[in-house]
Amino acid sequence: MKDNYDCIVVGGGPAGSTTAALLAEAGCSTLLVEREKTPRCRVGESLMPETFRVLQQLGVWEQVKNCGFTKKASIHFLSGDGRDSQSFFFQEHDPNEGAVTWQVERARFDQLLFENAVAKGAHCLDQTSATDVLLNGDRASGVVVQTKEGLSSTLGCRVLVDASGPHGLLARRLELSLPEVQPRQAAIWGYYRGARRDAGEQGGGVVILQTCAKDAWFWFIPLSDDVTSIGVVGDAARLLQKPGQAAEAFEDELVKCPALIERLMNAELATNFHVARGFAYATRRRVGEGWVLVGDAYGTLEPVFSSGVFLAMHSGARAAEAILTGLAKHDLSAKQLGAWTTEFDRGVDRLRPLLKAFHTAEFSFGAFTRAFPHHKGALTNLLMGRLFDADADPMLEDLAAHLKTLEEARSAPPAPLQDAPFSAT
Repeated sequence: MKDNYDCIVVGGGPAGSTTAALLAEAGCSTLLVEREKTPRCRVGESLMPETFRVLQQLGVWEQVKNCGFTKKASIHFLSGDGRDSQSFFFQEHDPNEGAVTWQVERARFDQLLFENAVAKGAHCLDQTSATDVLLNGDRASGVVVQTKEGLSSTLGCRVLVDASGPHGLLARRLELSLPEVQPRQAAIWGYYRGARRDAGEQGGGVVILQTCAKDAWFWFIPLSDDVTSIGVVGDAARLLQKPGQAAEAFEDELVKCPALIERLMNAELATNFHVARGFAYATRRRVGEGWVLVGDAYGTLEPVFSSGVFLAMHSGARAAEAILTGLAKHDLSAKQLGAWTTEFDRGVDRLRPLLKAFHTAEFSFGAFTRAFPHHKGALTNLLMGRLFDADADPMLEDLAAHLKTLEEARSAPPAPLQDAPFSAT
């Protein structure tokens, strides 16, 4: 390690590796540090099609295509009993290559991005923790890092990028985490062999299944080698009320989803269950003098639409652009480093009405597209990750009105009973 860098990136996931690769490729001296040993396993295996653009920018699109990952052609929403469903086929909507995406094993995918940062010239270290940040008021000027052997070093930088995840380095130091604004959620997931997939091209698509009570939902993500990632997301207090009994909690939710039970009739669990907490994370500030947050450190959404990896990589790419411009102009102010964030937030906000709709008991994507068939293209665009233009806004306006109608119907008092008219016979 050198004593000083143009940029230090903390966190070697998709956001951090994207930022480091683009900065190093442009000639910036860049250090990327990852706390864990790589490759490391993560949930979030389903990519949005718009990830294509960042993968092309990084120069790794062909590598990803040749990794043997399962091709993801669609997203399919299915009610718990299986009677109400709606599929969105990406290349049917857009026949271009950018509509192709993949279900990835995150250990391999993340390692590919990490190694790409190395290839682009970044100094990349795993098993190295950033234990503290050097601040002069609000301005970041470096970090303290510690190796797996316990050796500590104080390193200077012109820009610090925090990609260390929710409640990460800067969030803790500057108290950036916002209080919870909705019930805390958790996920329990495992990997199955032999789960029944849909026929044809749809067999590689992600399936989102709600329980019959709509108080939890399952993901069904087909991976390579006949392995399927299956997880349930719901209220953390309910799912985790029995510490150490994740399998039992998973089964309690599974019985409420007959459509998924049918898919698992001939399947077997290939791993132990895993647990994750803390979706829908937000921060009160995302940039400061000489520092910027990206990826999950910036904020996260509930993973219904598989937006996590795409938003992480997109934020990393946009932050890198702002940093390069700032270095060239000798302007590393919060305004310059955060020049991209207003548009980014506006795009993320276009997913929030879809999340609200998904959790509205009376709503279904099938019923909505039947009522508004002219909006299916705009809805598909959002599900593909095309968030950063206003084309979907008319659809979102009609969606809001549709949800309001459903809410009013739910809250309306029941109609009074009418006496049957007398009829002589």
